[in-house]
Amino acid sequence: MLKEPQIEAFLRPSDSASKFSILIPSWNNLPYLKLCIQSIEKNSAFKHQIIIHVNEGIDNTLQWVKDSAYSYTYSSENVGVCYALNAMSKLVRTNYILYVNDDMYLAKNWDLYLDQEIALQANHLFYFSATMVEFDGGSNKAILAPYDFGRTYDTFDESAFLLFAASHPKTDWFGSCWPPSLVHKEVWDKVNGYDVDYTPGFYSDPDFAMKLWEIGVREFKGIGKSLVYHFKCKSTGRVIRNNGRKTFAKKWGIPSSFLYKEMLLMGQTYDSQITLKKPNAFKMFLAKCKAWYISIT
Repeated sequence: MLKEPQIEAFLRPSDSASKFSILIPSWNNLPYLKLCIQSIEKNSAFKHQIIIHVNEGIDNTLQWVKDSAYSYTYSSENVGVCYALNAMSKLVRTNYILYVNDDMYLAKNWDLYLDQEIALQANHLFYFSATMVEFDGGSNKAILAPYDFGRTYDTFDESAFLLFAASHPKTDWFGSCWPPSLVHKEVWDKVNGYDVDYTPGFYSDPDFAMKLWEIGVREFKGIGKSLVYHFKCKSTGRVIRNNGRKTFAKKWGIPSSFLYKEMLLMGQTYDSQITLKKPNAFKMFLAKCKAWYISIT
């Protein structure tokens, strides 16, 4: 069991009309954090509660967050995304929790398209993601790539990206499993947020999706019109990686890749006539064998 870190929290009065509570973990990444929040303030159709977790904050992030009057949590060391998200979730004052990385720029009306999907739901058993636009890659069908609008915050071509976002919506897709990600607070609370056994956070996203699956969520939908630009600023390269692949396999008895491909159909075009379900017994058997191998290696 990991030692519980010391985390401070400060809740600012929030607008009663706020639509989502946006959780943003940040680790000495102030220029990107500023740009991310600028995009939220500039491009949102609704008002939102913004909550930031400051890991270390040795680049003046903590002082900037205080001066900017946002709700925040703070740890003097980097506690990773799982502890950060769970701490921030205690300050949530809306019905919906949206997890956003600090190296993302959200396009015009990103929230409107998510809200429109919420209005179509009969219950709270859904997990939505906005669609990422990235400057390289292209093999993952859930992502729009390669579309290069700048690889760093100071080379970002905001105007070109906003024009692109307005004219190049992606089709909706199966397999919502990463930020920007949206769930109802009741669902978040039911699964107790993120599992800190994945600290600092690798593979915590598929684990969260699997926990949602276990309580009956089957609507894992990526929203093609809700676009964000992802800088991939590689904060993860500064930490010692946890063996999340192994942790996931031992915990759930299947590989995370099986969850993505066979259960969530990640990247496939969304079809409301298809209900996500576990594959046949033979595929499940093979998946369990692979998970056993991963867990012992």
